[in-house]
Amino acid sequence: MSDENKEIDKVITIDINKEMQKCYIDYAMSVIVARALPDVRDGLKPVQRRILYSMNEMNLDPNKGYRKSARIVGDTMGKYHPHGDSSIYQAMVRMAQNFSMRYMLVDGHGNFGSIDGYGAAASRYTEARMSKITAEMLADIEKDTVDFVPNYDENEKEPTVLPARIPNLLVNGSSGIAVGMATNIPPHNLGEVIDGVVCMIENKIEGRETDVEELMQYIKGPDFPTGANILGKSGIRAAYRTGRGKIIVRSTAEIETHNGRERIVITEIPYMVNKLRLLEKIGELAKEKRVEGISDLNDASAGDDIKIIIDIKKDYNANVILNQLYKYTSLQESFGANMLALVDGKPVVLNLQQMLAEYLKHQENVVTRRTRFDLDKAEKRAHILEGLRIAIDNIDEVIRIIRTSYDNAKERLMERFSLSDLQAQAILEMQLRRLQGLEKEKIDAEYAELQKKIAYYKTILADEKLLLGVIKDEITAIKEKYADERRTKLMQNPGEIDVEDLIEEETCVFTLSNLNYVKRTPLDTYKSQNRGGRGIIGMQTREEDFVKDLFLASTHDTLLFFTSRGKVYRMKGYEIPEAGRTARGVAIVNLLEIDADEKIMAVIPANEFREDQYLVMVTKQGLIKKTDMTSFANIRKSGLIALNLREEDDLISVMTTDGRDEIFVATRSGMGIKFSEEDVRPMGRTATGVKAITLKEDDYVVSAVKIDPEGQLLNVTENGYGKRTTTDKFNLQHRGGKGLKVHQLTEKTGQLTGVLMVGENDELMLITSEGVIIRLRGREISSYNRDSQGVKLMNLDDGVSVVGIAKISEEDIEEEAEETAAEAEKTEVE
Repeated sequence: MSDENKEIDKVITIDINKEMQKCYIDYAMSVIVARALPDVRDGLKPVQRRILYSMNEMNLDPNKGYRKSARIVGDTMGKYHPHGDSSIYQAMVRMAQNFSMRYMLVDGHGNFGSIDGYGAAASRYTEARMSKITAEMLADIEKDTVDFVPNYDENEKEPTVLPARIPNLLVNGSSGIAVGMATNIPPHNLGEVIDGVVCMIENKIEGRETDVEELMQYIKGPDFPTGANILGKSGIRAAYRTGRGKIIVRSTAEIETHNGRERIVITEIPYMVNKLRLLEKIGELAKEKRVEGISDLNDASAGDDIKIIIDIKKDYNANVILNQLYKYTSLQESFGANMLALVDGKPVVLNLQQMLAEYLKHQENVVTRRTRFDLDKAEKRAHILEGLRIAIDNIDEVIRIIRTSYDNAKERLMERFSLSDLQAQAILEMQLRRLQGLEKEKIDAEYAELQKKIAYYKTILADEKLLLGVIKDEITAIKEKYADERRTKLMQNPGEIDVEDLIEEETCVFTLSNLNYVKRTPLDTYKSQNRGGRGIIGMQTREEDFVKDLFLASTHDTLLFFTSRGKVYRMKGYEIPEAGRTARGVAIVNLLEIDADEKIMAVIPANEFREDQYLVMVTKQGLIKKTDMTSFANIRKSGLIALNLREEDDLISVMTTDGRDEIFVATRSGMGIKFSEEDVRPMGRTATGVKAITLKEDDYVVSAVKIDPEGQLLNVTENGYGKRTTTDKFNLQHRGGKGLKVHQLTEKTGQLTGVLMVGENDELMLITSEGVIIRLRGREISSYNRDSQGVKLMNLDDGVSVVGIAKISEEDIEEEAEETAAEAEKTEVE
């Protein structure tokens, strides 16, 4: 038998179980990696990436004309994606549907389907081009920012990932069924996601990690292209923390009265719900009497504006019917978030922080590679310009060498002027017009500009913080260009309990000690006393500790804690543990992530954060800074920089203003200045500030207050003396002056402890270094001129001094009186 016949007759025995396993695993991995799952970096599946890259290669820019979809599909299939044209076209159609994509990546022209479930017209009828935002997905792809690999037949090169200057995976979401796994990532609002990325960048620059809780302050929840409402936050929290969660989405519906009867008008439906099938289901329920009371059903939608009208029969309750429809139809749907994506070619379930961290890592790589490309290009050009400069400076000799050479001009130039091959070639190709004097100036100017660019590129490559700053600036510019308002509203789920709703809103006294112990106490714990009394114990303290600050706020207010280092932290009022009148409270380090040597200097209660409201900060060394409240709306657990303090300076006072208030600043030696807040321009959150008052040697600021035209200035000294003074006794000066005398200080009065604005009916609290508190009415304190000593407000033992003053408003006093009267009445009845 010949060798050829032996080969034909050869039989290889294999185990079918092992062969099936091997083949199926290969198939499964192919589906997972090369078909169904998106890459975490650009949020695209291979077919989507290939369509967009193919459109880019065809120069289908947003500002150019449309091209037939069949041509785009053909190019994609022929060059990069050797699969059916139908699957390619369907992927392209979805990227052009405004009800499927939150930010469309393809600008379609023609019939690209509808929310009723009707398919797109055939690819030969429709046209398409890239949308404006797709240009950001492909930006700088020509600058070696991503890796390219050979295509299926090795005749072309295709990118493994797009530069993706927008966080597309979260912004547009993704859904796909692989083998043994599936992904379902909801779309999000571009502005919110970019705010989250910027937060991560700022934290990284400051050397801090970012957690999911902090990101959720910026990224509120999914934002579907079809709008509708998300019920509750529990599903969102679960998805963001673990990568999996069930998000309840409910249609936007209103109950109207029309011709004397109620009707339900639906204007937004959940994401991916087929409107036609929804209408059929409602009609079926009404016909089968499973939902009674529906007299008519109309679809009055026009284009993208949905309007479904459900007429209700007389004597039927529209609310009851609407709730039944939520239960039995897709007017309410559950979106099962499953945030699965490819990380380094492997499928991984990611939480919100991990997803953005992977995206940020990709951007660092893209910008680094782009900067290296630009640096290399600039250095090559600078190298050639150096040669041209040499040639122009020695033009006569260069011309002589070229004229007297046969085929060795390049070598002779290189030898004579120590030029490189590139430089010599550029000189030989130099045009005669370059010999003009003006051209020399242009070359010199271009060379100088290139040197600046080279230095800039090198600093970026050498400093990661600068690199992150570039990413931050570029992504912020993208936000300004493309971000829009949120479409999906976040609503409370009637069946979901919010912790804050369980906390009764009440005004409490919050106490902060010198050693940073804090507590919350009901207001009625403290009863009013007469002037000159000895007070009651407000807090049990150690010998070395004393009460430093006392203020009133609601349990639902946000408390902003400003520290000695100029940082700010936030907590809700109810998160401060309640304690008895004499209890010490809880160490603030157990509640806030502050450093051991960091001290709380001021606490500001806030119930809203508006652009037309400001926080004005005054420091011990007499500096003042004004920043709008919105800068403090989102504060991470690890705190934010509120202002940059100079060495040996402390934050003394923080107050909320409307931008047009007058400020009064008082010093330890009894000097004070009144000036308009408009003298202080608004500054960024991390600015240092400007001078509020010029201080004498060894003097420092003790208080700063906002002027109330109806009130008076109350001064209190460390030995318990005080007085009221009308604000008109102080002339309005310019910021930065030395000020006027506000109190006649003597050995008897001691130095100035603080200044407050008070009204006749306000009550005051004076706090001593021993923790004793006394309450006084404002009208009990006499009015005097600005340079008088005042009267004794509080009797003090030797070595004891007044260390703090606080004000109780008239509203809080009235509320307390009503509560006390109600309790007394209840006791009498019993």
